[in-house]
Amino acid sequence: MRASVGSALVLLSAFAAHASETAGVDSPAPLFTLRDATGATQSLDKFKGKFVVLEWVNFDCPFVGKHYGSGAMQELQRTMTARGIVWLSICSSAPGKQGYFEGDELKERIAAEHASPTAYLLDPEGSVGKMYNAKTTPHMYIIDPKGTLIYAGGIDNLATTDKSDIAKATNYVKVALQEALDGKPVAVKNTRSYGCSVKYK
Repeated sequence: MRASVGSALVLLSAFAAHASETAGVDSPAPLFTLRDATGATQSLDKFKGKFVVLEWVNFDCPFVGKHYGSGAMQELQRTMTARGIVWLSICSSAPGKQGYFEGDELKERIAAEHASPTAYLLDPEGSVGKMYNAKTTPHMYIIDPKGTLIYAGGIDNLATTDKSDIAKATNYVKVALQEALDGKPVAVKNTRSYGCSVKYK
């Protein structure tokens, strides 16, 4: 771990706001501010008025690898961001644990995965992950333009690492977003997430 990481973590923890709040479907999504992979500050409240997807990610997790290795996650990211949806990938892995990257190494890994989120956010203290009760990678959340959490859970209904299962799975995130975009209520608001445990501090 680089010598600058300690001071950076102090700064990052100061940006992870409202830790006393917890996320619940049909309730206001807790606000937070984190640094992204470029070093810029990203705040959830600046995206109010838009749909926002939160994706907990760990590129070294085989369940995440299933969705990125097949290209399915990146395709969904591109499709939804092209429709004006904000997609925030969040890594709550602590320094020294699986999935944690920083600086040029992180930028190179994002490029190698061909990831296409609006931003990749760093949550090394785990404050935001715990606020949202993120348990696995991936763990998915959808926030509507009013700032209400309308979906929380798994990306789909087939809890495997087999890429061939993606085509036959029901992608809960895609379905929920389409329902919401069509002005319909989200039929399935809560599901059980699956994947690797989030590598908290």
